[in-house]
Amino acid sequence: MVEKKIEHNISEAEWEVMRIVWTLGKIHTGDVIEQLQLKKDWSQSTIKTLMRRLVKKGLLQTHKDGHRFVYSATVTQVEMMIQVTNEMMSRMCDMHKGQVLIEIIKKIPLTKNDITTIEQELACKKENAPAMVPCDCLTLGQHDC
Repeated sequence: MVEKKIEHNISEAEWEVMRIVWTLGKIHTGDVIEQLQLKKDWSQSTIKTLMRRLVKKGLLQTHKDGHRFVYSATVTQVEMMIQVTNEMMSRMCDMHKGQVLIEIIKKIPLTKNDITTIEQELACKKENAPAMVPCDCLTLGQHDC
């Protein structure tokens, strides 16, 4: 069996489609169209094109159910968010990633359980954390970004 390559670079419009599929699970084309047309002024053909692109990118899979197509995600929303975040963070200076995470934490909604889990992870990480994370932007010498 050949493993299908999943492309994580998707447009904002494709994210909209994926969010509906992730929320509703296995879903018929018409249901995706209905949900998106409640939020966006998109035609049926535009939505179908987005769905075909997501199948081609390996993020959606499809099968026929009678005369209708059923779509489902091949990757979870959390897996996709982690992958995209890791790709973005890999392009940033190591020295500033902590500051970025602090600002993100300030702005995103978190449950009490999320906060408890973050506190536990940070407590573990703190045991071996360095006093300073060096800049990794240059290959030679030190730099204070």
